[in-house]
Amino acid sequence: MSKPGGAMEPLGAARRRPPAMAAPALLPLLLLLLTLALSSCGGAAAASGAPVGEDYVRPPARPRGGQRKALLGLFPWSKKKASASASDPQQVHISLSGEKHMRITWVTDDNSVPSVVEYGTTSNTYTSSSNGESTSYSYLMYSSGKIHHVVIGPLEDNSIYYYRCGGRGSEFQLKTPPSQFPLSLAVVGDLGQTSWTTSTLNHIKQCEYDMLLLPGDLSYADYMQHLWDTFGELVEPLASTRPWMVTQGNHEKERIPFLKSGFQSYNARWKMPYEESGSTSNLYYSFEVAGVHVIMLGSYTDYDESSDQYAWLKADLANIDRKRTPWLVVLLHVPWYNSNWAHQGEGDSMMSAMEPLLHAAHVDIIISDHVHAYERTERVYKGGINPCGAVHITIGDGGNREGLARRYHNPKPLWSVFREASFGHGELKIVNSTHAHWTWHRNDDEEPVRTDDVWITSLAGSQCVQDSSREFRKILMSP
Repeated sequence: MSKPGGAMEPLGAARRRPPAMAAPALLPLLLLLLTLALSSCGGAAAASGAPVGEDYVRPPARPRGGQRKALLGLFPWSKKKASASASDPQQVHISLSGEKHMRITWVTDDNSVPSVVEYGTTSNTYTSSSNGESTSYSYLMYSSGKIHHVVIGPLEDNSIYYYRCGGRGSEFQLKTPPSQFPLSLAVVGDLGQTSWTTSTLNHIKQCEYDMLLLPGDLSYADYMQHLWDTFGELVEPLASTRPWMVTQGNHEKERIPFLKSGFQSYNARWKMPYEESGSTSNLYYSFEVAGVHVIMLGSYTDYDESSDQYAWLKADLANIDRKRTPWLVVLLHVPWYNSNWAHQGEGDSMMSAMEPLLHAAHVDIIISDHVHAYERTERVYKGGINPCGAVHITIGDGGNREGLARRYHNPKPLWSVFREASFGHGELKIVNSTHAHWTWHRNDDEEPVRTDDVWITSLAGSQCVQDSSREFRKILMSP
């Protein structure tokens, strides 16, 4: 298939539209496309002739009332603002916790509040309850509230549940993800707590999505622990209704030599299903949703071939059934394919160690952030276009306080398809076992503008799997 400029897309590459289909198969696809159109994010595509990509120059933010300011003016070690009642749940967010289960996390100022969640399918009628665990931590002059983690379930797929935390306070509502395609995933990175963050979250709220993926750099607290609290309050309206699956970035480290080990705050507040996936660290884990196997890797823990993370990854990949989960998606913080001047080469050592393994496992998409801009590649492997490689997406543009990375290397590498220095978010709609539709929505202040979109074909049913099955077995059996 030809692309703009006359270049030919390699076999198995990301495509801008689904391939032609026989007439009997056309109607179901059209129905699915109609479903996608009805449930897509608000806003419109970029106007014809309007600058996009590297030609786009982001204008200054337009002033408007009621938008949240960056939260850097507060005294660094100040206590979080007290809620209406010390026993009320704060900073509520949910995440998957194994098949048909959900973890509910919240904070209270009152240490006597029990770690219990009541829930049911009718508002204010709770037919089930679950008990969980709690933790807290101190960081220099800061002391956290009581952090509760409670797993509820088993839950029905694609269903609304109402729940109450700690036996008191407001009622919350969540929706479980579907067990079958289609599946819609909102994707955002380097989120932070600025006015741009607020715009991005408002745009995501307009989407009909089943889950949110965030590959690191959540709160931008950077040692100022009260910013973890304000971040939890900021994202609660979204994170309490759909599961947020996250991994760590450099801003989660917060290590102080001889005083504090890294990731203390992150691990206490954002517990992910690492134990459920056989991992020994909250910094890397995996989960399955509908027909997708998602792997969250740690860019800031050991990843060489002798590391625990590498051994866990081999075991996790060996257990994947591509007939049951035909899509394989990986998230990590530091990008491996990056034509921006920012953070050049930082992912090279991790890529050297893990790319052969992920390639042999036929990973479809690798999503990262860290670079404060957007970029999408062709299918790539070992630095070049490869029809059996992964599509790499960099989406470090959620709205962080450090601003955008505006400088790109020129000429643009052959593997780089689209790049733009602007804030925004992505949406991955997996339509069926073979086709997914990726869109990137520029954060254009009042509304999201769909600026990049592409159809991606899964490698699960391709010749790539048959051609490299021996290579995969060889890697898995290596010591």
